[in-house]
Amino acid sequence: MRILFDQGAPVPIAAYLREHSVRTALEEGWDTLSNGDLLRVAEGAGFDVLLTADTNLAYQQNLKGRRIAIVVLSGNRWRLVQRVIRKVVAAINDAEPGSYTVVDVPMR
Repeated sequence: MRILFDQGAPVPIAAYLREHSVRTALEEGWDTLSNGDLLRVAEGAGFDVLLTADTNLAYQQNLKGRRIAIVVLSGNRWRLVQRVIRKVVAAINDAEPGSYTVVDVPMR
């Protein structure tokens, strides 16, 4: 799978996704795009999954009919994300086109 990390998604997660192709919005030159534009260009570029920490994405964008799967982290502090890394990896591995999954990250 091709996975795009949005701004704010902890980059160290990529080490747990070695069987996938991982890029960041910054690497693609898309770090200044709005959510709607980012989803559009990511789909157009053939990305399968968008990993983001933007919990408002579902409220800001119409996700109906999207081909890209979205995995949302409820928090992005790496030391806290590490505690649920298996859930993050599972959510990405299980992502289906157009799906929307939230992975709860503990607050502390």
